[in-house]
Amino acid sequence: MDTEILEELGLTRTEIKIYLVLLELGSSSAGAILEKSKLPNSTVHRDLNSLIESGLVNFILEGKRKIYQATNPMHFFSFIEEKKRKFEEILPGLKEKQKRAVKEEFASVYKGIRGIKEVYSIMINAGGKEYNTFGGGPITSEIMSFTWWLNLHKRRIANKLPSRQVFDESVRKGGKEIAKNPLTKIRYVDKDFAQFQETIIVGDFVAIAVFSDNPYAFLIKDKNVADSYKKYFELLWKIAKE
Repeated sequence: MDTEILEELGLTRTEIKIYLVLLELGSSSAGAILEKSKLPNSTVHRDLNSLIESGLVNFILEGKRKIYQATNPMHFFSFIEEKKRKFEEILPGLKEKQKRAVKEEFASVYKGIRGIKEVYSIMINAGGKEYNTFGGGPITSEIMSFTWWLNLHKRRIANKLPSRQVFDESVRKGGKEIAKNPLTKIRYVDKDFAQFQETIIVGDFVAIAVFSDNPYAFLIKDKNVADSYKKYFELLWKIAKE
């Protein structure tokens, strides 16, 4: 007889053996079960108690001796329903743990101008509450064109995503044009802080776009990393000037 399904229901192999022995013997003492099952005494008594707790075996007392009997196999339906009921009791707790679990994390590299455009598109659609950036310099307009940057911010604003950005003084002229948009705040640091890269933080995402001869971008989704970059951004925001 294939008893694998009984194992899947949570019974051990020795519990299954004792249950089947009892089905064959009918009412039986522990001694007869020991003799027929060939299992150790401690195992038989342990598993009998476990089967009694599960409702798969019952007993009566004949004087001081316990006489055991397997319940009707149809009782397994009740056994299954009880397991289902107990699982349903813990299901809300399991779901709550899932909610508290560390969110999915990943890091990707995007190459070329097309890759950088894809990363910025992801960032303005990431579902965060604010779009924060720092870094970048004149090279960013040379690589991407200033018109592209203006259109990016139009798309950001269409998504109702407010921004705070820290530029350096060398791009103040372009910054003034961008700052004319609603939901947009820009501050400036000394032009010596001009960079080849811009860092963008939105929600749990961080992107670092590198504007070199062969531009590329890193995209990271990690709440801890995003929180760290956000702290750095807030420090820059405090020292930057309007």
